Amino acid sequence: MSHTTKRGLTVLATLTAFSLTLSACGSDGGSDGGSGSGGGGEDLSITFIPKNLGNPYFDASQVGGEAAAGEFGGEFEQVGPTEATPDSQVSFINTATQQQTGALVVSANDPEAIGSALQQARDIDIPVVTMDSDTNPEYRDVFVAQADAEGIAQAQVDLIAEQIGDEGQVAILSAAANATNQNEWIDLMEADLEENHPDIELVDVVYGDDDDQKSFDETAALLQSNPDLAGIISPTTVGIAAAARYLSTSDAKGEVALTGLGTPNQMREYIEDGTVESFALWNPEELGYLSAYTAQALANGDITGEEGDTFTAGDLGEYEVGADGVVVLGDPTVFDESNIDDFDF
Repeated sequence: MSHTTKRGLTVLATLTAFSLTLSACGSDGGSDGGSGSGGGGEDLSITFIPKNLGNPYFDASQVGGEAAAGEFGGEFEQVGPTEATPDSQVSFINTATQQQTGALVVSANDPEAIGSALQQARDIDIPVVTMDSDTNPEYRDVFVAQADAEGIAQAQVDLIAEQIGDEGQVAILSAAANATNQNEWIDLMEADLEENHPDIELVDVVYGDDDDQKSFDETAALLQSNPDLAGIISPTTVGIAAAARYLSTSDAKGEVALTGLGTPNQMREYIEDGTVESFALWNPEELGYLSAYTAQALANGDITGEEGDTFTAGDLGEYEVGADGVVVLGDPTVFDESNIDDFDF
């Protein structure tokens, strides 16, 4: 990315207004039948397929994607599975391909499982953008990364280290075991802990599958099996909210630190009641917004996904495609009691 012009609270409020009027998308797997021509003018249809529906993170990215489509006159639809499993997105991709959507934007539950379905879409010239969680690069045109992976991992390690005095036992509550982004961040966090935080011991990594109840139960199990646990890192918005909900009514509240990646609206009550001190995230509305504009740029032929390609993403400004066809949104933001009320997503 050459540079990002950050939007202020006015734009954020505008996007939030979209969310208030947004109705739930159908989950029958059907696209609205876009032109499929690849010509990304005002008739461009974009189908978003998140890891799972009913996830506040992807509800927010949907708001941004729909806002972008409204700006450039395109049609927008979000469909997807209710559970974030490796093969669950395939039927939705196949249906969108059969109905010749203009462009696909997918957050992958697995780097390989949906590859064949995505390739079928590309074979008929449907641009494929991955967002948030990538496939293997050969299956898509561009990956829109929420932030630099090293920066995301380091931010979470730095937060937990600060909160536990840079010593003690910690655990990680992740999403699905196959999630590309989660596994990359975990690898980087493990390396950072080993190299820079010798007095912090990573004792366990568990998986809540981006399911609220399973994440809640995994938090309880972590505390039971690790009585000396000092902190939990949950690099998933579903996981951190479920963990906070458990901690908030347990004896571990105020004793076991919790940080990771969450949305301000999910986590506000836990910041206010002292369960959580701070956590991080980029703006998922902006991630969806940038992803939709990336899809438009591909459909228009403005970019091909080659390194050095540049395009303008509405109010976010100009972006550049980096190595391996990656576009990076920007740096994560840390939220705490001093700033959380400045955000609404």
